[in-house]
Amino acid sequence: MAAACSSYTSEATERRGIPAASFVQDVQSYLSQSGLDVNSALAFLQERLQQYRVVEMKLLAQQRDLQAKIPDIEKCLDIVATLQAKKDSSEALVADFEVSEGIYSRAKIEDAESVCLWLGANVMLQYSCEEATALLQTNLENAKASLEVLVADLQFLRDQVTITQVTTARVYNWDVHQRRLRQATTPKES
Repeated sequence: MAAACSSYTSEATERRGIPAASFVQDVQSYLSQSGLDVNSALAFLQERLQQYRVVEMKLLAQQRDLQAKIPDIEKCLDIVATLQAKKDSSEALVADFEVSEGIYSRAKIEDAESVCLWLGANVMLQYSCEEATALLQTNLENAKASLEVLVADLQFLRDQVTITQVTTARVYNWDVHQRRLRQATTPKES
């Protein structure tokens, strides 16, 4: 394994299931140690790039979902805080809410002791305002932490794509150089 490190290096093995790319310093040693010819190595590297692209698309979709979810959770927290503030005062809260797409109704809310939260999969549960605040705060913290991990995963993935593209170029250029050397040493017929 020590000989393998001299021809190509890798700082990390993988991150959350994303395999790390190896930077190839010596293409000839890399090819001989991996047991691949140039075409097979290039095909392997292209396949790895495709795998990285698929993972990137999934991570970007997750990132979009989380970026949409965080403002919704923050808005829900604000609404619960407003309900709690109005509960302590004697005045009622007048709110417009969407009944159906494009159809709104006005409601007068007095002494709101609890709220109903959509949990997903057509499930709604009733919580006290304090429980709802705690749950929403936990969900917000989890979503922000997940977003940070996703951003780090995307950066790691982009680094691996770059390393793989550089390796592909190095293998291809090495092959072109070897062919030119063979052509230069082959006697020309007149």
